[in-house]
This record gives sequence, C-alpha cells and structure tokens, in this order.
Amino acid sequence: MTIQTTSELNTARLQDLRWTGSGLNRPECVLATRRGDLYAADWRGGVAHIHPDGTQTFYAAEPVDGEAIKPNGIALLKGGAFLLAHLGVERGGIFKLERDGRTTPWLTRVDGVDLPPSNFVVEDNAGRFWITVSTRLSPRALGYRKSCNDGFVVMVDTRGARIVADGLGYTNECAIDISGQWLYVNETFSRRLSRFPVAADGSLGVKQVVTEFDSGTFPDGLVQDAAGDFWVTSIVSNRLIRVAADGRPTIWLEDSEPDHLAWVEQAWQTNEMGRAHLDGVKSQCLRNTSSLAFGGPDLRTGYLGCLLGDRLATLTMPVAGHPPNHWNYP
Repeated sequence: MTIQTTSELNTARLQDLRWTGSGLNRPECVLATRRGDLYAADWRGGVAHIHPDGTQTFYAAEPVDGEAIKPNGIALLKGGAFLLAHLGVERGGIFKLERDGRTTPWLTRVDGVDLPPSNFVVEDNAGRFWITVSTRLSPRALGYRKSCNDGFVVMVDTRGARIVADGLGYTNECAIDISGQWLYVNETFSRRLSRFPVAADGSLGVKQVVTEFDSGTFPDGLVQDAAGDFWVTSIVSNRLIRVAADGRPTIWLEDSEPDHLAWVEQAWQTNEMGRAHLDGVKSQCLRNTSSLAFGGPDLRTGYLGCLLGDRLATLTMPVAGHPPNHWNYP
C-alpha cells in the first residue's frame, strides 16, 4: 500500500478545491444555511448572496457617515436581516441591514465610548450577541504586531451591551462552544486560541490559552465541528488547522511559499509587520484565507472566505460541522 506524505496530501487537497461565486469583493466572512444559501461580507458595501442555483444577489447597505460600509464579520438574523461589523477607517460599530437596503445603527457605543473599527459579530443559542474589536490603535496596521494587547470582546443581551473581556492580542473571530459554557477567541497577532468560562449572566471568567501557534500561523476564522474540535483559518499562510480538545493543532491544508512566510515571520518577530505583509500573500490559488463555514446537506462542505479573492473556495471536509445558530434561517 502506498502511503502519501503530508506534502502530497496537501497538494491533493489543493487540487480538489472547487469554487463558487464571482465578482465578490473581500468576502472575509461566509455564512451557510441548511437551504443551501451562502452569504458573504462584501466591500462593495453590503452582503453578497449566492443562491443554491448559483445565481447571486447583492444587498447594498446605505453609507455610514458618508463612507461605504465595510463589513468584516456578518451575522444572519432570524427574520432575514443582517448585522454587519463595520471596519471603518476611524470608526466602527454594528449596523443592521435589511434586504431592501435599509440600514440602521445597531450598536455604535459601549461603556460610554464609540466603537473603533469592528471585526466580528455572532449570535449564540441563548440569543446573546458577541462582538470583537481587534485593536484601539489607529491606524489599525499598528495592531499587526505581537505587542498588540488592546483588543476586546463585547457581549449584548437583554440588559444591553458591555465589554466582557479586554487586553487581547488582536481579537478576531469568536464562538460559544457546543456546551455553551466557553467562549473561544482567536488572538491573531498574539498567535493563540484562547477561551473564557461563560457565567449564566454572560460575564466571563479568567482567560485560558488553548494553544499557541507556530511560525506562519495567524489565526483568524474559528468554527467548531460536530466532534467538538475547532477549525482555525490562518491569514498569510492560507492554513486550515484542526485544534483538538487538548489544544493540539494539526495543519490540514496550506497554500503558501516558504520564502514569503519567512519574510512575514521576520517582520512579526521584530514588531514591524504591516499592511504589505497581509496584502502581498504568495500562494498557488488561495487568496488570504480568513474564515470557514460548514455547509451542504450533510454539513461536510467547507466554504473558505478570503481577504484578497473574488470568489469562495469549497472543499470536502473530513468531518461534519456543528450547525451554526443561523442554520435554519432563510
């Protein structure tokens, strides 16, 4: 019997990638539903909808303070509207977008302070919303360094919004785990996956580091599979990593060039990482992979969001995903 090497398996997986969607603009965050609909954040200023038959609809949001909205993370609400985490030049916030284009502020201040450029928003099964802000630094590129430690998490429930975790190393996607007892958070430029115990009132306990990633991994997207393990996507290296319950990470897919990764690593180590290191990614086909959504009739299809491409890569996953909160929404 022929046993494939890790490199050969990775090459085979890259060759097996398929593609969906066209003309997208920075589809950083992707959502999938049971019905087969895909929704992607889009920097044309709204949400791109890829229907099950492959046709597309674009839901354009109204400008915010004269600036086209720049959705980074998006959340699908039960009635079909969306929440958009606005990655504005100076200001952020969460905005509600109806499919007819009506756009209203949903959360722009917390604890008496305007929200900086905002990264991610997700609803949990208890009806609470979790929002991440990566950094308070301006320009945001100053946060692309291992010294960044001012990211935070906001929780919104029936009592309002409040900061529940602070001092994080560039807070990115977050997720409540299957048990509902833990909030997991990617800290991109601290290169770690962390978690917090969640109390009944939504407050968080002391942070625990689940795993610290090695050279070339900058964790961005985060989603849990049906077995309880987490899948992490890494920008720059285009890695897809499975993190076991004991914190052990395994790279399952990668599309990068060693020389380029070494250049980025040197910049990160010397605290000089900037925009060019994110925008100049070298790869065969993946374009700065930023997120993963499980979809398909059996939740075994992976859809990869990205920062630099105009379509979504799709692949068959080795395990089914855990159904997201919005799985049965329209």
